[in-house]
Amino acid sequence: MERQRHILVVLPHPDDETGISGTIAKHIRQGTPVTYVCLTLGEMGRNMGVPPFANRVTLPAIRKRELEESCRAIGIQDLRMWGLHDKTVEFENRDALIGRIDAIIAELNPSLILTFYPGYSVHPDHDATGAAVIAAVQKLPEAARPDVHCVAFAKGHEEALGAPTVFNDVTELLDLKLSSLKAHQSQFHHMSGILSLEDEKLRSRWGLERFWKYQFD
Repeated sequence: MERQRHILVVLPHPDDETGISGTIAKHIRQGTPVTYVCLTLGEMGRNMGVPPFANRVTLPAIRKRELEESCRAIGIQDLRMWGLHDKTVEFENRDALIGRIDAIIAELNPSLILTFYPGYSVHPDHDATGAAVIAAVQKLPEAARPDVHCVAFAKGHEEALGAPTVFNDVTELLDLKLSSLKAHQSQFHHMSGILSLEDEKLRSRWGLERFWKYQFD
């Protein structure tokens, strides 16, 4: 894995980082600074814990704490929560959102951005976030653009996009990845009893994180 100057992670929900936590942690261990911008607090999430310990009023604060705990597990020290409303990112003023991403790119000068692949990430918030990131990067002169590695998992995504272009082996960090996921108790508590690093199927599935490098026109 190539060491980066600075990595910017832009995702819409607390817990979105769990799927790429191994990659983030591996970069951090190599000495790369990482900034994570989480657009919402996931306040519209359906899960309230098992048994329920949250409600619609208390969920945002709970998910904020869970996100902070997950970031501590991964090693992320620069977490920025923008407080946009969950499930409405696609309805945000597009120019304003792109402008905020422009500003943080200008501040950090990242060499790599991690986000969702627009159109191939299932949730409208995922797609809208990825689209805003791509639009912001596309405004930069070609020589000044950071690489953008995208997560995709919508049905038929490989048929449309081809095979992943980046494979990161994070097997040695699976304990950390599991800690990141378990930090989000309101969302994943029901999985705690079935997640075991002794499970070879789980190790195989989680040990390799896949991305598509976005190809700009």
